Amino acid sequence: MIALGRALSRRGHAVTLQTWRRWQDDVEREGMAFAAAPEYHVFPTRERPLTPYQAVERATRETVELVRDVAPAAVIADILTLAPALAGELEGIPVGTVIPHLDPRMPDGSAPYSCGARLPRTRGGRALWRGADPLLRHGLELGRRQLNETRRRLGLPALHRVHGGISQALTLVATFPQLEYPRAWPPGTHVVGPLMWEPPAAAPVPPPGDEPLVLVAPSTSQDPGQTLLRAALEGLADLPVRVLASANRQIPGDVPVPANTRLVDWVSYSRAMPDCDVVVCHGGHGTVARALASGCAVVIVPAAGDMNETAARVEWAGLGVRLPGRLVGARGLSLAVGRALARPGLRAGARGLQAWAARHDGAARAAALVEDFAARP
Repeated sequence: MIALGRALSRRGHAVTLQTWRRWQDDVEREGMAFAAAPEYHVFPTRERPLTPYQAVERATRETVELVRDVAPAAVIADILTLAPALAGELEGIPVGTVIPHLDPRMPDGSAPYSCGARLPRTRGGRALWRGADPLLRHGLELGRRQLNETRRRLGLPALHRVHGGISQALTLVATFPQLEYPRAWPPGTHVVGPLMWEPPAAAPVPPPGDEPLVLVAPSTSQDPGQTLLRAALEGLADLPVRVLASANRQIPGDVPVPANTRLVDWVSYSRAMPDCDVVVCHGGHGTVARALASGCAVVIVPAAGDMNETAARVEWAGLGVRLPGRLVGARGLSLAVGRALARPGLRAGARGLQAWAARHDGAARAAALVEDFAARP
C-alpha cells in the first residue's frame, strides 16, 4: 500500500494512508499524510472476546470519521482490511481493493486456495477437485453470512455474492501474471504486477568469494524458533556456496556460523537479492516477488496460509523448488538448494520475470488505474 500511495503522490495526488503507527515515519517520508488505523486483537481470547467481524464493525465506525474528514475521490483498501472499504461505502465513496498476493478466487477445477496443490493437468484431476466444491462453497457462504451480519449492523445492504471483501468495480492483484493460472478475469480485475516497497537501508556485505550466493530470508512470525535458519546454516555449510543469512532482528545466541556464511540482524532484500542466485524463504509473497524481480531462483519451505499457494505456483511456473515443512533439516535444505543450483532453467525463468518487472512498473500501472477509477462520473 505504501508503494501504491507513493506512486499516486508522485503523480501529484493528495494521498492519505491509514495504517498502524509503526509505519508513520515511512508513510510521511514518501509524501503521504498518515492516519492511524484502529489497532486491536482480531482473534478472540479469554481476555479479549472480540470476534473478527465485531472488530471490523468497531473499526469501521471509527474509520468513517476519517473518510468524512478526508472526503477522498476513492478509497482503496487492502483485501484484509475491510473497515476502510465499508466506511467508504457508508459515505458513498467508490471503493477499490488491493490483493497483495495471488488472487484467492480460484478458476474452476482448481484445488482450494492455499492447500498447496498445483493446477490439475488432467480431466480426472479436475473432477477430483470439483468433488471438494461443496465444502469450499460452504466456507464461502459462511463468510458471506458473517460479513452480511456486520453490514446489517452498519446499516448496509446484504450482498448476494461471496468474496464480498473484493471490489467488483476495481481490484488490483499485486502479483506477477506468470504466477496466476490461466482464467477469464472478472471485469474490473487487473493483475498489475508486484507492489514493492522497502525502507531505505545500506547495502549488505556478503561473504567474499565467487561461489553462488544464497540468501536465507526466513519469516520469524511463522518460525519463532528459527528452524529454517538453523537448518540452512548447517545444511549449506559444506556446499560450494556463499550464504548471507538474515535473522530478522532475532539472532539466536546458540547457532554456530559456518565459514562460508555471514549472519546479519536484518538485511535489505532490495539491496541484497540482485546479487544472489538463490533465495531460501518461507514463501511470503513479498519476499518471493522481490526474489523473482531480482532474477533469483527460490527455495520455499511454506509455513502457513497463502505461503502454500505461493510455493505451488512457483513450482508450477518452473521458478523454484518447494520443500515440505516436514523435511526441513540440514539434509533437506542442502538437497533443495543443490537442486535449485543444478537446474539452470529455474534461474533463467526468474530472469524472465526480472526482465518483465523492469518493463512493467506495478505501482505505476496500479496508480494509473486508480486515477481512472477516481475520475469516473
